[in-house]
Amino acid sequence: MNQEVGPVSLSPEYDEIVSQYEKKIYDLKQLLEISRSLCSTIEFSQLIESILYTCMGQFRVLGGGVFVLDALDSDVLLLDQNYNGMDLDPNVKYEIPINSPIVQLLEKSEKVLTLEEFQEQIPEGTDIEPITSLKPSLIVPLVQKNHLNGILVFGERITMPDEEGYSSYEKEMILNIASLAAISIYNAALLERSSTDMMTHLKLKYFFYNVLTDKLDMAMAQNLPLAVIMFDIDFFKRFNDTYGHACGDYVLQTVAKIIRSCIRSKDLASRYGGEEFTVMLDNTNKEDAMTVADRIRSKVEQYDFCYENQHVKVTISLGVTLFDAEKNPVTSPKQIVDQADQALYVSKRSGRNRVTFADEKLISEINLSE
Repeated sequence: MNQEVGPVSLSPEYDEIVSQYEKKIYDLKQLLEISRSLCSTIEFSQLIESILYTCMGQFRVLGGGVFVLDALDSDVLLLDQNYNGMDLDPNVKYEIPINSPIVQLLEKSEKVLTLEEFQEQIPEGTDIEPITSLKPSLIVPLVQKNHLNGILVFGERITMPDEEGYSSYEKEMILNIASLAAISIYNAALLERSSTDMMTHLKLKYFFYNVLTDKLDMAMAQNLPLAVIMFDIDFFKRFNDTYGHACGDYVLQTVAKIIRSCIRSKDLASRYGGEEFTVMLDNTNKEDAMTVADRIRSKVEQYDFCYENQHVKVTISLGVTLFDAEKNPVTSPKQIVDQADQALYVSKRSGRNRVTFADEKLISEINLSE
C-alpha cells in the first residue's frame, strides 16, 4: 500500500534556510501588494492613511505619523492631521523647516534611526521637539530624487518575547516601503498642486467634476444620496470696483476658509470659476445638505470682513440639489450641477442671501428647457 511521504528534513540548518526564503518570498509578495495599493491611491489624505495603516500592520506599531511638505508651502514639513494612534502635545508646533538640521541629517543618512540614534547624531541646539515629543520607536526618511519629501515616525511597538528592537531585515523592509511611500507622496503632491486653486486653496473645477463623476457612480450603484451645493458671492463686482481687486481677492479667500470650516474631510469644495463655488456632500440627505448650505450662508453673513480698516458686508446666494435614485435619478455630473445652478439662480432672483432647493417643480422646468 502506497503511503504519502511528507517533505524530508535534511538538517535543522536546511530547515532554517528554507524558512528564511519562504519568509522573503512572502514579504516580496506583500511589498508588491503594498506597491499596487500606494500607486493606485492619488488622493492625498487617503494615501497618508494607507501608508500609516500599512506600516502599523506590517511592523506591529500602535501609532504612526507622517511629516510632509505643505502642498502650498514647500519650505516646511508639517504633521498636520497626518497621524494615527499618537498623542500630540498641544504646546508643540509640529512643523520642521526644510533648512533644519533634522532634514539635512535624514536626507543624507539613507537609513532608519531609533530615537536614541537620532538624538546622538543631531547637532546641539537643534529644535527636535516636533520629533521627540512623539516618542517614536523609529524615524524613517522618505527620500525621492535625493530630496527629503517626508518623515515617517513609528509609535510604540508591540514586541515579542526575546525581541530586541527592529532587526536589520525589518529595517531593510521598512526602507523599501519608505521608498514606495516617497514616490507616491511626490506624485500625489504634484496632483494636489495642479488641481488646487492657489488663491482660495480649494479644488479646481475639472478636479471637482472628476471626483463628482466617481461619487455619482457610487451613489447610483449603492443607492446612496449625494448632494451638490452651488453658490456665488452677491454683488462681487462692487468689491473690485470700490476697493480694488486686492479686496476682491481677500473676500474670495475668506469665503473659501468659511466653506472649508463647514464641511467634512470626505466632502469636496471647489472654486468653480470667478466668484462661484461648488460643494459636494458625500452620502448626505436633503435636510443635512440644506443645514450645511445655510450654515455657510449664515457664517458668511455674520463674518466681519475687514479690509484695510474698511468693514465690508458680504453675503452669498446658494442652490442645493440631491441625487436620489427614485425622486431625482440624474445620470451625469453636468445634470446635477446644472440643477444646483438653477436653484442658485432662483435664490438670486428672489432677493439673494438665501438657499433654494431644486425641488421636483424646478427640476421639471430644467428638463423642459433642455
